Amino acid sequence: MTDIKKKNDNSDRAKFKREVTGTFEKVGYSEDSSVLFYVNQTNTNYPLHWHSAIEIIMPLSNSYSVFINKTGFELEPGDILIIPPGDLHELYAPISGSRIILLFDFMLMSKQKGFSCLLPLMTQPNLITQKNSPDIYKEAYELLIKTKEEYFNGFPLWEVSIYTLIIRLFVLIGRSHMDTSHIFPFAGIHKQKEYIEKINLIYDYIDRNYMENLSLDKAAKIAGFSKYHFSRLFKQMTSSSFYDYLTLRRIKAAESLLLNPDLAIIDVALQSGFSSISTFNRVFKSIKKCTPTDFKDFYGTLSHDIK
Repeated sequence: MTDIKKKNDNSDRAKFKREVTGTFEKVGYSEDSSVLFYVNQTNTNYPLHWHSAIEIIMPLSNSYSVFINKTGFELEPGDILIIPPGDLHELYAPISGSRIILLFDFMLMSKQKGFSCLLPLMTQPNLITQKNSPDIYKEAYELLIKTKEEYFNGFPLWEVSIYTLIIRLFVLIGRSHMDTSHIFPFAGIHKQKEYIEKINLIYDYIDRNYMENLSLDKAAKIAGFSKYHFSRLFKQMTSSSFYDYLTLRRIKAAESLLLNPDLAIIDVALQSGFSSISTFNRVFKSIKKCTPTDFKDFYGTLSHDIK
């Protein structure tokens, strides 16, 4: 009963506080939790910041302005925006209005079998509206509303239920993303299915071998395509080149390894597939907007607090 009362207590939301060091925000999860959900009704703006959590924002009334890596999104009520972990973003609220904001630790999801197929969705912002995603919008909206109900009702296993709903949301988006009919409108259904299976095969290949010296030639050979055809196909289906995707996968692996206090930065670099610490530092900072050491210090403190 204590947990349920706590979840239903509106004053608990009013106590939400931000803790920011430089541009890094430590997400204020409650004790023993990796999910934060709140209804924001203030006109407070949040200047440039980033965090290790995935953030989902959906205005309930009035608009909401979001800038992610300097790209602007003007959200209307019901629009759903997914912000990848590590992306620099700014939030600007109107004088009045409300929006739901969900933050959660994506690393718990990343351990699921088949997650590599969803990784492209975690590397760039995703905007879901009635107009641009008519086939999945209604279900995506309902999943977020159910997530809100689970969080504030505080029933037993509420956090497990929330992660189940989140996974369903990403599966919904992933399956829509894998619909190649708009990418290859002249290819038959069997050919489209073949393309999906081949690219999924490469996702798994990268997921198992990102720490090795992978090449475009070998990936194309495994997929059974010429290098040119494979490069074009991969780019069309992932909106990323093979090497850019591989780099992002290595950075994701490095994020997890950096949580281990017993691993030196050079060990993290080598175990995540980088040939030198200088390359690792340069690439990590260009993507995460901080050094590996800073990330280790920030996120290590966060992980300790959650425990």
